[in-house]
Amino acid sequence: MACPSGDDKREPGPTVSVIVVSYQSGPTLARCLEALRAQTFTDFEILLVDNASTDGAPQAAAAADPAIRFLQPGANLGFAAGNNLAAGQARGRWLVLLNPDAYARPDWLEALVAGTRRHPEVRCFTSLQMVADEPDLMDGAGDVMTSAGIPFRGGYRRRRPADLLEGEVFSACGAATIIDRALFLELGGFDERFFCYCEDVDLGYRLRLAGEPTLLLPAAVVEHVGSASTGVRSDFSVFHGSRNRVWTFLKNTPLALLWLTLPLHVAVTAGLLLLHWRRGDAGPAWRGVRAALKRQDLDPILVSRRQVQAARKAGALDILRVMALDPVAFFGRRLVIRRYRPSAR
Repeated sequence: MACPSGDDKREPGPTVSVIVVSYQSGPTLARCLEALRAQTFTDFEILLVDNASTDGAPQAAAAADPAIRFLQPGANLGFAAGNNLAAGQARGRWLVLLNPDAYARPDWLEALVAGTRRHPEVRCFTSLQMVADEPDLMDGAGDVMTSAGIPFRGGYRRRRPADLLEGEVFSACGAATIIDRALFLELGGFDERFFCYCEDVDLGYRLRLAGEPTLLLPAAVVEHVGSASTGVRSDFSVFHGSRNRVWTFLKNTPLALLWLTLPLHVAVTAGLLLLHWRRGDAGPAWRGVRAALKRQDLDPILVSRRQVQAARKAGALDILRVMALDPVAFFGRRLVIRRYRPSAR
């Protein structure tokens, strides 16, 4: 993890810093930024990070809107490091992370900021994501973690329930979330070794271990394409998703829970590999699992584990309380949203 310190002295800035990390996002970036310009809440800045795109879309967007703070690191840093770079330069009290293929409804930022004011003790919130080309279907209502250590987006491609209420979820999807900037920096931001995929779940798990809850705000809605740059079920996304899922489990699971659930994690991972084999993409999935366990890459993850576990404030039972107990709850993409009780912290 590499994220600049939050102890710098800076002039008062906007309430919100919206970070958009772009990589080959030409087909979606313009619409994403147009939706931001139409927001009813206006006290925000936009930081646009170009991860060495060759389509010219980030440069065109920055030229068209001089108010955009345009960052060009000169290389593809990945989603994790790209957001960390922008977070270190952001001036807002809150960081809002938005994928370039997510289109915010006009009152999205207003709903997010209203949530922070309703719950001043909470420092991370996630949006309700709808499928961009099928807006009757959810793309996700917070991230769920099963007892086997397998994360998934709750409610993915299911119809929105009429009674969907604000509540506590395991973690926030990085496609559309708001987090206290000081807290993000204090935790070291995203783990840059993940590059992309599951880096948001890893951060959310570390928030959980630090005793910080995450709330779903169903009134804050974006329409999300998903994997527009990397491709759904591409070799790239399957490899990184498979590798990073193992790292998230090994790095963050409290020891008592780790030994209890390790056999489940191994069994479910084997089942997922079989599913990939049936789909024809077992190769990158298997390479991802093998890469996760390679000594030279696993050792730094285990060093991080010792640091994370030494600093944690939440116990194994606290973590288990917000998980889906069913180890294969990802079948059906069920919703797991619990009533938020501030006194439970």
